[in-house]
Amino acid sequence: MSKSGTGKSAALANKQPNLEYYVGLMTGTSMDGIDAALVEFGDEDKSKQIRVVSTHSHAIPETLRTALLDLSLPGRGVAGQDRIDLMGSADAQLGELLADAVNSLLLNASIGSTQITAIGSHGQTIRHRPPGASSESSLPFTLQIGDPNRIAARTGITTVADFRRRDIALGGHGAPLVPAFHRAAFRDAEHHRVIVNIGGISNITCLPAQGPVTGFDTGPGNGLLDAWINRHRGLAYDGGGQWAAGHVPHPGLLAHLKQHEFFNQPPPKSTGREDFNLDWLDRQLENFAAIDAGSVQATLLALTAESIAEAIEKTSTLATEIYICGGGALNTALMDALKTLLAPAKVASTSALGIDPGWVEAAAFAWLARQTLAGLPGSLAEVTGATKAEILGAIYPSAC
Repeated sequence: MSKSGTGKSAALANKQPNLEYYVGLMTGTSMDGIDAALVEFGDEDKSKQIRVVSTHSHAIPETLRTALLDLSLPGRGVAGQDRIDLMGSADAQLGELLADAVNSLLLNASIGSTQITAIGSHGQTIRHRPPGASSESSLPFTLQIGDPNRIAARTGITTVADFRRRDIALGGHGAPLVPAFHRAAFRDAEHHRVIVNIGGISNITCLPAQGPVTGFDTGPGNGLLDAWINRHRGLAYDGGGQWAAGHVPHPGLLAHLKQHEFFNQPPPKSTGREDFNLDWLDRQLENFAAIDAGSVQATLLALTAESIAEAIEKTSTLATEIYICGGGALNTALMDALKTLLAPAKVASTSALGIDPGWVEAAAFAWLARQTLAGLPGSLAEVTGATKAEILGAIYPSAC
């Protein structure tokens, strides 16, 4: 879901020596724009050690978004078009656009590039084949594009990217990566919390007051909802979930969609557009007589809400506080459904914990860049299933 274009901050002319500034970049499964966040990190013993200082949303041109969507769906491609050329061009274009997003963010925040330690760029996932995924590949792999060489060259700032493949190399899923950041930013010594990130795909992080942190992808988030309303109403997303809220879910279709094998897989697990897309939905709808498009939207919302709630019920029965981030936090109908399904636990957005829900993922990749430069692990092996937690990402220096 889209966010406001710019969040402006006061200039950082009086930067404190014990503070560091990083930029996090995120596009996400929805591909609805680039999120750029300027994040301040303080000493570990400070109560407010992580603070989002300024934010900027940068549009992705429709031609590039179309190319990225084409690349992300297996078997797609325009007849006669060389897909390696398409990927190379999209990689370069997105790298330039990510650099533009950083430069716009810093301009709006009145801060120079020399004050930024590094950029953490997630890039755009165009294929995700984790362990156990059905594909023609003999080895698991994941692929993110958005050339970090161009980001570093155009901004003059050291850039860290390619965060997922080391975890895959160690037998993990390479996802989700945000739970380690959730632990750093949101863990509480007294309350058992769950953080729910609802982007194109949803994932949860279980944060017990004591003990290991766990997390995994739960299934669809906004991706199917956005794609369905775009097809039928020409809109990028269902604002506030109003279209879905005006209709009743189809019980038979909902039960049928929940038979997808992913929902019964034990964690660690991850998924993406390869599993949950309009082609898959169209195949499921073939099993039913014509269903009103609004009822399908309501069913998709119920699928997102129920798959999240059921995942929490299976793994975090002691949770008393559940905080939502990602674009799904702006979907009023979805939030209402989660509050009903998860009662009596408290359900709120991460704004209550000090970080706007729309900027948590971008902040997470700023944090991951900081971990990499410090030589510290950015992954949690108990989340991804890797043989060990590891330092993630490749470093692209700003200059020789």
